[in-house]
Amino acid sequence: MQEVLTLAGVTRTFGDRRALDDIGFSVRPGRMTGFIGANGAGKTTAMRIILGVLAADSGRITLGDRELTPEIRRRFGYMPEERGLYPKMKVVDQLVFLGRIHGLDRRTARARVAVLLDRLDLADRAQDQLTTLSLGNQQRVQVAAALVHDPVLLVLDEPFSGLDPLAVDIMAEQLRTRADAGVPVLFSSHQLELVERLCDDVVIIDHGRVAAAGDAHQVRTEQAGRRVRIVVDPFDDSAGPDLTEPAGAPTGLASFLDQVPGASLHTQDGPLVVMDLAPDADDQALLAAAQRYGAVREFAPVLPTLAEIFREVVR
Repeated sequence: MQEVLTLAGVTRTFGDRRALDDIGFSVRPGRMTGFIGANGAGKTTAMRIILGVLAADSGRITLGDRELTPEIRRRFGYMPEERGLYPKMKVVDQLVFLGRIHGLDRRTARARVAVLLDRLDLADRAQDQLTTLSLGNQQRVQVAAALVHDPVLLVLDEPFSGLDPLAVDIMAEQLRTRADAGVPVLFSSHQLELVERLCDDVVIIDHGRVAAAGDAHQVRTEQAGRRVRIVVDPFDDSAGPDLTEPAGAPTGLASFLDQVPGASLHTQDGPLVVMDLAPDADDQALLAAAQRYGAVREFAPVLPTLAEIFREVVR
């Protein structure tokens, strides 16, 4: 049975700079967790502490109810942002070598490597030296190195960097397969649309502190504020824009809804209007106003994208 990785109160300083400031979050079994933040926010430091490459100044990291030990960490799969493989060594030979380091016998290591290279669409490059591969294919080999020993936890630092869309899909499929088998997967990425598409959970870190964490949909919902998307077919189709209004002023439905107490126009695009509501505004009053204007085709809350949330919480 796979277990939850938990960080609690983890702090790390470098000189007078606090890279991590009392951070805490969980990486749950069977779920892909996106770890996002600006450059220098602390993502790589946190990952290296999880792997034992760095030591925390304080705090606790556990897998289930166990403190991490070298033996437990040896069963983790890690992909650093900087490529760390042997450039002059054949792809198959170094993956088998890494599998042996993790305790696999030669036959098992070779069998697992063959399967991985096939799944990552690298079977025809098995006998090539790493240095002859494109950067994207080198990235795939790095992922194979993290997977070869069947890890109980995956920690990947920018695994999709430099990949074309097809390679992204191939790699994402492998990570999802591991997650579906119950493995906790933590990966960092600056590609927020990709994180939003792939991840079950998200952790946003800003200047060494966790700014938001949890179920990706729940984080989006909690950060949504009160914004409503409305589409209405007006009863009077001949009603055109009021040409006496100044440029940029709300027109048509937007102008009508803008009169609801606590409602203000966010954006307008033809029949589509997005309204912001103050905390004390009545969304049912807004719906009633829309119904007086015409036949309501859509009235729904707007969830912000992960990119919008990121800009909001780190600014």
